[in-house]
Amino acid sequence: MTAVTSHEELRALLGQPGARVLAKDRKELHQLDRDWLAAAPFCLVATAGADGTCDVSPKGDPAGFTLVLDDTTIAIPERPGNKRADGFHNIIDNPHVGLIYLIPGRDDTLRINGRATILRDAPWFDQMIVRGHRPAFALQVEIEQIFYHCAKAFLRSELWKPETWQPEVLPRRAALIKEVERPAETLAELDRHYGPDYAKNIY
Repeated sequence: MTAVTSHEELRALLGQPGARVLAKDRKELHQLDRDWLAAAPFCLVATAGADGTCDVSPKGDPAGFTLVLDDTTIAIPERPGNKRADGFHNIIDNPHVGLIYLIPGRDDTLRINGRATILRDAPWFDQMIVRGHRPAFALQVEIEQIFYHCAKAFLRSELWKPETWQPEVLPRRAALIKEVERPAETLAELDRHYGPDYAKNIY
């Protein structure tokens, strides 16, 4: 194995980015960015702790769940989850976050990098109510960098092509969890937990 250990080696492998790529970074939301956020039902939030350990957490809600507060600030509601809160613990120690917003069927993505604050309340929390649920807290992000990312990864992976989907390639959720996380629970118990009623408890 041969490791790359310097910026110079990396550049020798990759080459230099073009002028258009370097110039696409922005610090303020364009109207098209606002439109993208209004249409996006899903994003990934990347964080790193003070010790450098990383986390990427998916966030999803009805399209438009990310609230635009002004040209340089957005907010993401937090919904009930497993209470691990790995990413939120990271943010307390290191506020830098990276976001990738996806729109199903689109091969490009919107990327936002910035500094995050965890808020337990704000005047705009009532705008984040879904199915009667007001978030217990939200992530406010001060935008430092925003740009659109090209479609190459999605084209290579054929992510949105239903004919390539193979959900059956792995065991169903209950069977997978029994194997790797909860061997003491019966498959019947796990099937009940992850069955039709599971979606009723997401808020």
